[in-house]
Amino acid sequence: MDKINEIIHNIRPLNEDVLIKAQNKLDNLTKPLESLGRLEEVAKKIAGITGKVNPSISRKVIFVFSADHGVAEEGVSAYPQEVTCQMVYNFLQGGAGINVLARHVGAKVMVVDMGVAEDLESHPDLKVKKIGYGTENITRRQAMNRDDAIKSIEAGIEVFEEEHRKASIDIVGLGDMGIANTTVSSAILAAITGKDPQEVTGRGTGINKKMWERKVGVIKKSLKMHHPDPEDPIDVLTKVGGYEIGGIAGCILAAAKSKVPVVIDGFISTVGALIAAGLSPIVKDYLIASHLSVEKGHKVALDFLNLSPLFDLNLRLGEGTGAALCISIVEAGVKILTQMATFEEAGVSKRIN
Repeated sequence: MDKINEIIHNIRPLNEDVLIKAQNKLDNLTKPLESLGRLEEVAKKIAGITGKVNPSISRKVIFVFSADHGVAEEGVSAYPQEVTCQMVYNFLQGGAGINVLARHVGAKVMVVDMGVAEDLESHPDLKVKKIGYGTENITRRQAMNRDDAIKSIEAGIEVFEEEHRKASIDIVGLGDMGIANTTVSSAILAAITGKDPQEVTGRGTGINKKMWERKVGVIKKSLKMHHPDPEDPIDVLTKVGGYEIGGIAGCILAAAKSKVPVVIDGFISTVGALIAAGLSPIVKDYLIASHLSVEKGHKVALDFLNLSPLFDLNLRLGEGTGAALCISIVEAGVKILTQMATFEEAGVSKRIN
């Protein structure tokens, strides 16, 4: 835990002085007060995170954390487990939804193998941080041991730090890939919030009612068997989690420590944020919720984190697709803050009162 504790110790609250200055600047731009709504809100937040009244979003990186799950054996997904590996290769070849949207917003996609069930061929856009070849089936055994849960968080920290050292990252997007990972995410969410699994379990890849009922039963059984401690996020991750969820949590912690804003995608990355926030509540201020997923538990997770998504397009793909679209919105807000003229600069009269 030394590495994790060091990161947590160095995460600081947002810069209040810069938040005030950014708000003053926004209020003096050539527009009615708050007329650009959440674009102004997000611009101010980026200023507070970075500590810069005139922040810049140039280098955008989306990390797609990938892993397999033993619980896939229980028939909780519409797709077989080998799709995880196949989709990772699709990401690396540039053919997936996340690749299209990342190119659209000018973001780099890095795929992280946290625990794919097969060995992957090397690729410049692939980081191998494999903790194991998929987790255990949580209906029979806990997902992983505590040491591996810690290693998964540490691996997520390393992923961010390695890429950040190459060239400073201005904004991070977080995505995921892993057949059956909505099952373990629902289990984590139920464990942390105390909600009934039926309230937080959705249709994932588009399963039918019978499969959904089986999925809920699997989650209930695993929670009853393992008794994850809601006050200990690492215990929850250990007992019912996934390697990629630990990686997402670690990446969030490292980005917050480096004062880099983090855009979370859908359900799985938001559950990763729950783990990170359980370790360091301050990180919630570094998070930007991209969208509201169709996945049932996503709103529950966002509400628990006190985050409001920027849009709702009925997305449920994952991969970081919502995060990619959101990065474009965030960048637009920042450009309003940094490029729009003030009343004084434009020679425009200010409002009378």
